[in-house]
Amino acid sequence: MPDASNGDRAKEIAQKAVTLIDNGQKEEGTRALREAASLAPDNSDVRAAFSKIQDNDSIHPLLKQCRKLVNDHKEAAVATAIQYLERKDVQVPPDVGRECATLLLSAQGQAASSDIDVLIGLLLRQSLGARSLLAEKLVRQTTKLFYQLWDAGKGAVDGFIQVLLDPSAWASDSVRNICEKDGFRLLVAKLIEAGQDYQAMAMKGIARLLAADAEKLQALVDQDAFEAFLSSLDERLAIDLRSQATLAIAKYMEVAQDTAQEFLSNFITFRIGKQTKNDLIVAFSVAASIFPIVPSVAAALFLTEGFVESLAPLAKGTKSTEVEVTMLSMISAACIDQSCREAINKHCLEWLKSVARGGTGERKEKAALIIVKTQSTSGGASSARDTSATTQETEMDELVGMFRSMMASDEVTSKQSSIEGLAYASLRPTVKETIAHDDKSLKHLIETLKSSDPKSPLTFGGLSIFVNLTKYLPNLSEEQKRMGQLKAYANTSKAKSEPDPLEDDEHVTARCKAVLDAGILPLLVNISKTVSPTALSLILNILLSLSKTPKHRGQLAQQGAVKLLLSAYTSTPDTSPSTNPSQRIVAHALARILISVNPLLIFGSSSALPITSAIRPLLLLLEEDATSENRDLLSTFEGLLGLTNLASTEDFVRDTIVRLSWPKLEDLLLSNNPMLQRATVELVCNLMASPQCVSKFADGSPQAANRLHILLALADVDDYATRRAAGGGLAMLTEWDAAVDAVVKRERGVRILLGLCEEEEVEVVHRGVVCVLNVVSAPGDVGVRGREKVRSEGGVETFRGLVLQVENREVVELAVEVLKILNE
Repeated sequence: MPDASNGDRAKEIAQKAVTLIDNGQKEEGTRALREAASLAPDNSDVRAAFSKIQDNDSIHPLLKQCRKLVNDHKEAAVATAIQYLERKDVQVPPDVGRECATLLLSAQGQAASSDIDVLIGLLLRQSLGARSLLAEKLVRQTTKLFYQLWDAGKGAVDGFIQVLLDPSAWASDSVRNICEKDGFRLLVAKLIEAGQDYQAMAMKGIARLLAADAEKLQALVDQDAFEAFLSSLDERLAIDLRSQATLAIAKYMEVAQDTAQEFLSNFITFRIGKQTKNDLIVAFSVAASIFPIVPSVAAALFLTEGFVESLAPLAKGTKSTEVEVTMLSMISAACIDQSCREAINKHCLEWLKSVARGGTGERKEKAALIIVKTQSTSGGASSARDTSATTQETEMDELVGMFRSMMASDEVTSKQSSIEGLAYASLRPTVKETIAHDDKSLKHLIETLKSSDPKSPLTFGGLSIFVNLTKYLPNLSEEQKRMGQLKAYANTSKAKSEPDPLEDDEHVTARCKAVLDAGILPLLVNISKTVSPTALSLILNILLSLSKTPKHRGQLAQQGAVKLLLSAYTSTPDTSPSTNPSQRIVAHALARILISVNPLLIFGSSSALPITSAIRPLLLLLEEDATSENRDLLSTFEGLLGLTNLASTEDFVRDTIVRLSWPKLEDLLLSNNPMLQRATVELVCNLMASPQCVSKFADGSPQAANRLHILLALADVDDYATRRAAGGGLAMLTEWDAAVDAVVKRERGVRILLGLCEEEEVEVVHRGVVCVLNVVSAPGDVGVRGREKVRSEGGVETFRGLVLQVENREVVELAVEVLKILNE
């Protein structure tokens, strides 16, 4: 008979085991249940506990947690459920999703957890079953469900939007469209509600719906709704609200530009007309935010007769610093448009100068920034009405000095203003020199970029400064130079067309060296993985400039530039490479580095980069740039030189180049540009170590015969370097019997080889002697015919003269060997 005390003890442990398992401590609960069973295996409470746990194991873990939350009011279940739904591999069965959604919606408002909205949002995002259930309920009671989810919080509202935008959750598109429009109206109503504390939540939903279905929803946006969007741009409001409002307005203006422009004009005119502090701040905030979205529309409003003229008097008359700062933000944004800049220079410059000199804080910084923007981008012509060029330059130096000091500040707004100001000011050659030769400023700039969000405007502005410092003037052909002179003669009122001496290659190279010495490369490598595509384009332009000087290329290779470039090449948008500017910039910078650095040092055994990864980018430079009116022959030339260096490494590299580029190389062998032709012949010479390349000239086909004819002709051109390269290619080609046979059969083939031997330059003579030695040494009938051809072309006399005249011992020894064979 079982011991009664054991039974009581077993019952107590069994109850504890059930509690542990209910709380998610399955291992501890199972261990406790085993202990209970060892004490009283037949105890009814122990058996009941076993049965409950088995039933519990068959329930989906997410559903289990939702039941605990709703039925047992266990708040800890929320965190467990959220953790489950945040797993990358989570898959929620449709029936489980529906039941969980039913539980959460039925109990929402009763569950005492602040994270219930997060759970609802995650469930709707991860489960089609949950979305389908909510869609069914929305058809019957859209408004009630919306308010229920709104009261739950941000996560639940995000889930609501997810359902509205998911066609697979709905019975038909027509039903979804009706509910989507109802949801949009409800969100707009929430946004408009006076005293609404959750405007950002409503604005985010509106922005998401407009981003997806602006065409369908545009009719629901009236003047009141659009004014609510615009009011959300008030710069006193939170940045997340303003960002979402900007997105919503941009999408609406894409599909309803005329209506939106009318609404916008009405709003700004009305607000400015009221002349109250609040209305002016809102109007100026809206104008500042609209300029980047629709510059032409904003500029038209800004240039309304009398508006720009009224700004300086209004600023001087206002007693509100907030109004003046917001006005300055608008004027700064207006500088994006040339006509606006001219109007600002004409009507606001003196006031701006007084604020920049005597103001403080943001007023001073913004005024200085506007002056720099207008003078740097206009060349100073229109802004120097009553000011000498020297005075204007002095004023600019003072502003630049102020920005350089501000850059060292701990204030975020000061840093942003200083970076933006220097980005504009550094368009001027004198400012470039000032910044580049100030080690302290360069260090501050690099440290600022290191500590900034890679996707922030601060990073973009800082990189823009480095682009300006390192940018070389474009290489112009003679025809382009003549066209530039003609344009200058045709418009004598403009500034002189001659480039500033500070922009010549010597000065730019010195600035590039200063930037390199300041330590920019590690920074670029580090941030390149996370910056925006636009900022990455700036990084690539910086690297292209830094790679122009051969002395810099070794440092670029050592500090990770090649890896950065190849990573950028593969990560750029999947468009046609010939029309992708970023990919061409990558290819050009990579080519320059590979010209000066041994590829085996970059792609050695310790490198994770395969050497063949550099081939496709360089081949891109052999194609015409579809985005440019004039072909950049320098990039093609340097691409060929980079490929030539790669072709000096391994057979599989040479084979890959031949396979991927041969048709283009054939075209370039016949180029009218002697430099391109020479570089192509040098590449083919290196490729001749590959049997695949040899077969292109010696497989017996008519095409091969034509290629050999071209190579022989290139060995007879006026350009020394081209003859030398062609001779080297023929020297390797004639090591193959089939190639010797083809040369012997070709009219003037042997004569051209002997012509190489008659050159004055010993390098060319050496190649010619090797070619003839290969011809006369060929086995069988090919060799017999080769020797006869050499004799008939006066080869014996040529080589006798060589032995007597040439001082190079190696060449003489080879010539003697040829004579021995010919005299046998």
